[in-house]
Amino acid sequence: MRIRALGVIEDAVVELSPGFTVVTGETGAGKTMVVTSLGLLLGGRADPGLVRTGAERAVVEGRVAFAEGTPAAQLALDAGAELDDGALLISRTVSAEGRSRAHVGGRSVPVSLLATLGEDLIAVHGQTDQQRLLQPARQRGALDRYAGGTVAEPLAEYQAAFRRLREVTARLDELTTRARERAQEADLLRFGLDEVAAAEPVAHEDLELAAESERLGHADALSSAANQAHAALAGDPSDQDAVDAGTLLAQARRALESVRGHDQRLAALADRLVEVGYLLSDIGGDLAGYADDLDADPARLAAVEERRAVLSHLVRKYGSPDGGLDEVLAWAESAALRLTELDGDDDTISALEEEQRSLHEAVSALAAQLTEARHAAAEDFAKAVTAELTELAMPHARVSFGITPAADFGPYGVDEVEVLLAPHPGSPPRPIAKGASGGELSRVMLAVEVVFAGADPVPTYLFDEVDAGVGGKAAVEVGRRLARLARTSQVIVVTHLPQVAAFADRHLVVEKTVDGTVTRSGVTTLSDAQRVRELSRMLAGLEDSELGRAHAEELLAAARTVAPPNG
Repeated sequence: MRIRALGVIEDAVVELSPGFTVVTGETGAGKTMVVTSLGLLLGGRADPGLVRTGAERAVVEGRVAFAEGTPAAQLALDAGAELDDGALLISRTVSAEGRSRAHVGGRSVPVSLLATLGEDLIAVHGQTDQQRLLQPARQRGALDRYAGGTVAEPLAEYQAAFRRLREVTARLDELTTRARERAQEADLLRFGLDEVAAAEPVAHEDLELAAESERLGHADALSSAANQAHAALAGDPSDQDAVDAGTLLAQARRALESVRGHDQRLAALADRLVEVGYLLSDIGGDLAGYADDLDADPARLAAVEERRAVLSHLVRKYGSPDGGLDEVLAWAESAALRLTELDGDDDTISALEEEQRSLHEAVSALAAQLTEARHAAAEDFAKAVTAELTELAMPHARVSFGITPAADFGPYGVDEVEVLLAPHPGSPPRPIAKGASGGELSRVMLAVEVVFAGADPVPTYLFDEVDAGVGGKAAVEVGRRLARLARTSQVIVVTHLPQVAAFADRHLVVEKTVDGTVTRSGVTTLSDAQRVRELSRMLAGLEDSELGRAHAEELLAAARTVAPPNG
């Protein structure tokens, strides 16, 4: 991992061992920046305050190796990432303005993808993580994680039934609490539908009636105009001197007929006059028929206007001027469907009540199954953690689980789960938040993680000063357990304890230098001789103390004896 312009670190390369890597250094040297860098690489929150003063951006780059076919590898490949000799290159950039960018395998990706990758790659434990594990919900989650399929399978069934129960209950509440409003809505719909049904409107009837009203209202004028047009075309029998269009057309046709044989063009014109004659005759007949059929009937006109008034009333109430009668008919159709739905609510309520009773029974049965599975897992989990505490210099401590019924069903069942600790013989089990000192709590957390490692391992564990408050023999046991955990996973530990650091396969030290007013930190991989000097500093505060160096060499030798270096 390479870190640039992050906090006090100007530019550093961190080489982590496949086994146990320890990070040490003076207080304020920047050890936390190593942890922060890993957090950024794996989707942690980007804080512009982390960018080194005077720099435009902070950059963290990492090379992560993992087996092909793992969920993390497949997730990266699905995002378009390319592997480099089986490893994945990840980078995270944070600008001084607060912008954040992420790249995985040469592809720009959302930061959320890094967080998803991180869930499969690393388990982080620090002082804040201990505080979170003190929460009952976290402790219930820890127990469920340990139990595996014996809890996960009934929990999935329970949650599906619980979600459906909440949906049914909400729907029932809605239907029963809104009964009065629904009854009022149904009454209004029935009244409107009865009003429309009584009028018996027909599609486009309003348009047809409007046309008829226009015709009847101008019947006299239409009749007069038709008669005048007919007389102009066919002649007026009462006026012998009038010249009509038909007579003039006949004269024109006779004039051309005598000479049509001399020119084809003129013959064609004569033929067209013949066609005009036929058309003129048809129009004259139609005009005569139109005038005869047209009847100025005041009674019919009154009936039409009355019908139009009825339809206009419906349009104003259930439609719009633009939509007309068609919109009224559409409203009636949708209103009928809604009324059917409202009228069927009683049947719906009965069906939902029956389903609710059935779901209550299913949820109760599944919750009981969950409780039974958790009790069985809690017994095994408590025994395993208690055994680990014995090796962590807490031989008389006893861990147990308090599983009590909650007031009501919840998303994870009806159990309230709490980890209890009895640190000494005869002492009553108490919640670990109240019954454990800082050092005891750190060892309990480590014991829990060691037990998890056998049941649900992850590739990498990061412990950030979880050994705070521990010293002496207990610190040696903490180092030994971390070394044992490192046989199956990569373990990274930030610590102040030489007893823990002595067990590491690789020892990194974060050193701070001051150049005028500029403070820089670098990360150095220590050789065996340098490790002795650093452990001496951690033991006695004096790097070159002969007594301190002798003690450091003895500590390293003892660590190698009880925990041979990982291959």
